[in-house]
Amino acid sequence: MSLGKIIYVDDEVMLTSTFSTLMKIEGFKDVVVFNSPVEALEYLKTETPDLIISDFLMPDMNGLEFLREAKKLYPEVSMILLTAYADKENAIKTINEIGVYKYIEKPWDNDDLVMNIKNGIERSHLLADLREKISELEVAKAQLKAYSGELEVLVAERTKELTVANKKLAGIINYCADGIIIIDAKGNIEQVNPACENMVGLSADALTKMKIQEIAYTDNPLLNKSQKSSVKSAILGLSCENSEFLLRDLYIRNVVTEEAIPVEINFAALSSDESEMERFVGVIRNFSVQKETERLRDDFIATLTHDLRTPLLAAIQTLKFFIDGSLGDLKDQQKVLLTTMLQSNEDLLGLVNALLEVYRFESGKLSLCKTVFNVKDLIKQCYDELEPLSVKKNISFNLTCDFDDDVLIDADRAEIKRVIINLCGNALNYTNKGGTIEIIAKIVSNGLMFSVVDNGNGIPKEDIPHLFMRFSQGTCKKRSTGTGLGLYLSRQIIEAHGGKIWVESKVNTGSEFSFLLTDVVAKSRV
Repeated sequence: MSLGKIIYVDDEVMLTSTFSTLMKIEGFKDVVVFNSPVEALEYLKTETPDLIISDFLMPDMNGLEFLREAKKLYPEVSMILLTAYADKENAIKTINEIGVYKYIEKPWDNDDLVMNIKNGIERSHLLADLREKISELEVAKAQLKAYSGELEVLVAERTKELTVANKKLAGIINYCADGIIIIDAKGNIEQVNPACENMVGLSADALTKMKIQEIAYTDNPLLNKSQKSSVKSAILGLSCENSEFLLRDLYIRNVVTEEAIPVEINFAALSSDESEMERFVGVIRNFSVQKETERLRDDFIATLTHDLRTPLLAAIQTLKFFIDGSLGDLKDQQKVLLTTMLQSNEDLLGLVNALLEVYRFESGKLSLCKTVFNVKDLIKQCYDELEPLSVKKNISFNLTCDFDDDVLIDADRAEIKRVIINLCGNALNYTNKGGTIEIIAKIVSNGLMFSVVDNGNGIPKEDIPHLFMRFSQGTCKKRSTGTGLGLYLSRQIIEAHGGKIWVESKVNTGSEFSFLLTDVVAKSRV
């Protein structure tokens, strides 16, 4: 195995022969010897060596000149100078001027020569590898410089784009008509926009020292204490699992004008690292104009419906006079026509009264008149009033009161009766002939739970969320002829009592309407 290409130059033939023999013995296969340095230089122009060994004193060209020229061709190749003891000073000079790797005095020691040859070849290889690595680094450096220049241009472009985007975003936030607020999971205010400052009447510095629950509150007279506290819990209960949350029926009080501004706040979670506290951005929508418009509209409707009651009552009473014969006898056809007119006027009066009741509840002008009364007597009274309708439609109408006869509750008797009549009346209207209706009342944890279960047509799933809204017609598949206010008014009444009302229904199976009044049981009659 060749350990490397060795070039040996010496004008003495005996020495070059001896050197060749020694190299073969030591296992060096690629050894080229020259007795003329000029010939050696010509050879080096086409062949790359791993080590050059040269005698110092030679005719035509001494070792110093030869190695200098060879150094120009192969700067990284190791070179060894052979010299007699008398030439030691020249050898040192050559080493300093040319950078010769080693000089060896003649006659040489074979072991020392072989060791220096191996070290010289290894040095040449290392220097060649180093030069290659340096070249690679230079190329990489040039590429990196080019990439760096491209990156600087790209960063400058992106920075410019971000600057423009930030200016646009800042303009949107600063000139947005809606208030924008950023809070953490504990409700601490971190940042607000000018619209929010104007809404509250405080500077951003002052607001960032406050909590969201200090500036936003509910003032809905229909909410009880538990419902009001739930609004505060909703503000503080935001989490990334519930990334969006809309808070309605809130107010923000302006500290300068003392004005209570009706608002809605739509919160959304801001993405953050797990190590950081969750943060949320809220958009505060001022509903003052809408609220005023709604108030004017409701006042107009209330005034209109109130003024309609007098002529309607007069017309109803006049029709009754005709029908009962107070104004003379009538023919059968006339009685049928007048009876139909009477029913239409009474239905219209019912609509007017329902609209007035809704307006009073929503405006807070209707307060509950609570008394302590026997709840079973009230339910039985409602049942007796509606039973003739069940007989007329051949409906099995059953009542179950799972509590003692002397249980008293503290509530508005007339309003609770309105709810019971409405739920049972709806069941009778939507249950087919031959159907079944079950009325179930029971006491649950000092509260009253009332349910009406029927096996009627049922309500589609998509219609259930709209049932307790104003003017809901029950189902989109079968339009009701009612006012669409009964269930809405029932919800207002039950929630005004601090209770809740709900429905469970399946199409072609039936429906179950229920309400729960909590903490209303007063005591048992002694």
